[in-house]
Amino acid sequence: MFFERVIPKLLTWYQQEKRELPWRETLNPYYIWISEIVLQQTRVNQGLPYYFKFVDKFPKIDDLAKAEEEEVLKIWQGLGYYSRARNMQKAAKMIVNTWNSVFPNSFNEIKKLPGVGDYTAAAIASFAFNEAVPVVDGNVKRVFARFLGIHDNIQSSAFQSTVFEHLKEVIPKNEPASFNQSIMELGALVCLPKNPKCESCPMADYCIALRENLQGILPVNKKRTKIKKRTIHYFFITDENENCIIQKRSTDSIWGGLYEFPNVDNEDLIFPNSLFSEVISLKEVNFEVPDKPVGITTHKLSHQNITAVLWSLKSTQLVEKEYFKLVESSSLNNFPLHKLMLKFVEWLEKPKINNGTKII
Repeated sequence: MFFERVIPKLLTWYQQEKRELPWRETLNPYYIWISEIVLQQTRVNQGLPYYFKFVDKFPKIDDLAKAEEEEVLKIWQGLGYYSRARNMQKAAKMIVNTWNSVFPNSFNEIKKLPGVGDYTAAAIASFAFNEAVPVVDGNVKRVFARFLGIHDNIQSSAFQSTVFEHLKEVIPKNEPASFNQSIMELGALVCLPKNPKCESCPMADYCIALRENLQGILPVNKKRTKIKKRTIHYFFITDENENCIIQKRSTDSIWGGLYEFPNVDNEDLIFPNSLFSEVISLKEVNFEVPDKPVGITTHKLSHQNITAVLWSLKSTQLVEKEYFKLVESSSLNNFPLHKLMLKFVEWLEKPKINNGTKII
């Protein structure tokens, strides 16, 4: 049975080598939940500052539930996947209203929360409530595939189920939290995706991948994401008082709920005259249309490669209309902005000479 022979060695290794992390020093399910959501798609060293900011701003579930959405998104700014932040607030409100602000204490109940799947529910249930339910994340699947020499696609639901059922049979009932953490930590520190540190692995004597020199082949990961190329034109429009226009993205879109300059998609790098009127419906206001953009940058997402073109336009007068918001240019950083917008805003704040197009 998987891990049975190495569980004692694995747990000993974990106690000796584990990283000291704040969410491992608490049984508070709210804090553990925050850490798990923050660390999805994020390395620990990147996520740690966000964790501290989040628990400092919203120390209790009630604080998160009653906060303005923009407050939550501003704290989350830079982490990406903003639907996670919005789902956290929805879940907080559900906990307040359904469970009287008491965090649900079982795997099956935790899974009812918005944005919480099997992995997150298992992590909270085992770490906070000592429930013997296995956690299966990317690190665990990689360790599992290498240790048993399995060539199945680790992205398949069948492989996920196999790992879960196998671990459920061997997870120690008296210390499920340490067991789950030990496998995850092994994947994070030793059984790395590239150049694993097999000489430091407590499971090396029984690892099929090591014995057959398959570390560079396993795990088999056949996940393929079709990358879309986009060119987006952003319009930094200011009036004589240095006010500018921003707009809020719809919650069902990428970067949902965050602010940005008005924009359109257009493959050409010249000013999109035909599309500009679709974005700026302020027909009574005259704009000085520029000959060239002030900046160009690129931005990569998991499924998109974006070329972003920034145009600077002047107007004698700007007014709020439809879904456009008129704000002081100097106050842009007070709003939750996505990373691409942050590049533009940070660049616009720097002293410069606007004598051509800059690579931002």
